[in-house]
Parts: sequence; C-alpha cells; structure tokens
Amino acid sequence: MKRPWIGVFKFTSCDGCQLSVLNMEDELPDFVSLFQVAYFREAGDMPLRGRFDIALVEGSVSTGWQKAQIIEVRERTRHLVTIGACAAAGGLQALRNWADIEDYKRLVYPSPDMIETLPCSTPVSDHVYVDYELWGCPVNCDELSEMLGSFLLDRKPGIPAYSLCMECKRKGVPCLLVAKSEPCLGPVTRAGCGVLCPSMERPCYGCFGPKEGANIGSLLEAFRNAGFSSHECVLLLDKMNTYAFREAGTGEGRF
Repeated sequence: MKRPWIGVFKFTSCDGCQLSVLNMEDELPDFVSLFQVAYFREAGDMPLRGRFDIALVEGSVSTGWQKAQIIEVRERTRHLVTIGACAAAGGLQALRNWADIEDYKRLVYPSPDMIETLPCSTPVSDHVYVDYELWGCPVNCDELSEMLGSFLLDRKPGIPAYSLCMECKRKGVPCLLVAKSEPCLGPVTRAGCGVLCPSMERPCYGCFGPKEGANIGSLLEAFRNAGFSSHECVLLLDKMNTYAFREAGTGEGRF
C-alpha cells in the first residue's frame, strides 16, 4: 500500500501538541510505517515542498505571514486537521482579542515597533476550510491515533462529542458541581481528557473546549446562584478556549 504523505505544521503555540505526537511511544513506529512523514519541523529539518494527503496543524493564526502560510498549506493538502486548543480556538493568546494589542506591545516589549502581529489570535478555521478538529490542551494521543486510523480506513473517526459529565458518570467520579458547588465546566466541555481533573477532586477548566450545543448561559447562571460574581464566571471561561467558549455562549464572541 502506498503510504499517505503527512505534514505537521506549527503556528502560534507552545509546541505541546507536536510533542504529544512524538510522545505517542507505542504507536509511533506504526505511525512512521503507515505514513510518509514529509514535513515535521519538530522532528527534523525538512523543506516545505510537494503536496500532502493529510496535514496536522498546531497553533493559532496571529501574524500576517501565518495567515498567508495556512492558505498555502490548505492549497497543498487533501485533508487538513487542526490539533489542540490553539488551532481549534485561538488558544491562550486569544485573550488579547478583547484588549488593545498596542498596549500589550508597549508594556511587554522594549522595542514594540519591531513586533508585527494581527490584532487578534484566531482559529485556523477562521481562514481556511478545516476537515476535522481535534481539541485539547494538549491534544489526546488516543484521539489522534483514532483519527489517523480512520483516515487509512476511509471512515469517520469515532471520537465522542458529548460532555465530560458522561465520562465522570461512567468512571463513578462524584459530581463536584452538585456535591461541592465547585465551578466545574464539565457540563459544557467536550469529553476527551479521561476525567483528569475531576478524578483528583479538581473542577474541570475546559481544556477540551465547548461540546456541541453547550448551554453555557445556564451553567453561568448556576455559578452565580452558587455565589460567584458575573466577573468571576467569565474568568472561569477565559483560558485556552476563551474564543470558542465566548462564541458558543453568545454567537458574538462576548458575554
């Protein structure tokens, strides 16, 4: 069988999702044997050339050259998949979208005139068509393996779109929202982390982004009834998936 050509691309991010690919350990030999890795700067210095059957894209688009490059990657690629919160929702850096970027440049950098950046940090899907999104901060390696395997078998990936609460129930993890009035985002966050935080009695903070049809307004109302201020409620959502949670909450990118 001819091995599909795959490229792994990075934009504005911490590299964590690329490292997750390299840390797949048991699956990595199969990954290399089944795919022709044509571009992966985290793993080796390779020139960007030719076309790709599948592209894995990490990171948000936050500069002009990134905007141009993601269009080029899309033109070279048969199937484009975003991996992680930055590529799917703009990442932590999207917190700047509701502030003055010129103020940040002036306060952070000694030579702000040397910084070239777009006013907003946006998901890849704001600029090009995305065939599939893998959420998480970082991306879940099991979901990544499932997606790659589904590509080879020409079928839809079997990745859940329901909320984290379903996983908590299946694992017998007590509900922190009901039992302890903790501000848990589990009801509006998609499953995928394996109940990492709730299993340690820590409320979910939404690293896998909003689930489909998330009723964020209702959850925020429950938080307010538990004694949290409106400002505190918004801060609970303003993390690595702030852009997606805000749009899911109102459809306008704000609460």
